[in-house]
Amino acid sequence: MKLPRSFYLREDPLEISKDLLGTYLHTQIDGHHCVSKIVETEAYIAPEDQASHAKNMKKTPRSMTFYKEGGTAYVYTCYGVFQLFNIITNAIEVPHAILIRGVEPIEGIDVMLKRRGMDMVKRNLTAGPGILSIAMGIRKHHNETDLLGDTIWLEKGSRIPEQNIIASQRVGLGTCPEPWKSKPWRFRVKGSKWTSPQKY
Repeated sequence: MKLPRSFYLREDPLEISKDLLGTYLHTQIDGHHCVSKIVETEAYIAPEDQASHAKNMKKTPRSMTFYKEGGTAYVYTCYGVFQLFNIITNAIEVPHAILIRGVEPIEGIDVMLKRRGMDMVKRNLTAGPGILSIAMGIRKHHNETDLLGDTIWLEKGSRIPEQNIIASQRVGLGTCPEPWKSKPWRFRVKGSKWTSPQKY
């Protein structure tokens, strides 16, 4: 069963970020159905959050998706190469988003391998936000996709206990000012080999 709109419309993006761990991400793209389990997320809580594309209620062609209703996909290009898949949460005009950073491949693995140009399952198949989008078939044109539709959607999984969730600072924030740079808003499933590099 797909996660309902009410799941995404909640006010606390940190709670949603942790609740997304253990849920199943589905894509039906180019005639292929792929499924993966979410094992790593990152929350972005504008307008105060200076790491967010929508900081200070900034509205640009890229950031306008932030102001959509919760349960909308936000896909943007990073470093001119990778498409990163985010989930918009909360109500219209409240710019909250959660980046999906790592997933465990479950179904359609042969398709994921082909998309990644790999011949065997390794950690770098889906352990990172850019490569998981490639594996799952998510591209820039999927920006603003309704996550209650039949292209990209999420289904309920097993809830991850709080003691099995690692909270740490977000990745790649560069010159982002404090305290936002050090906020522990990255969440990982303890012991999962499918989370993005552990050096951060």
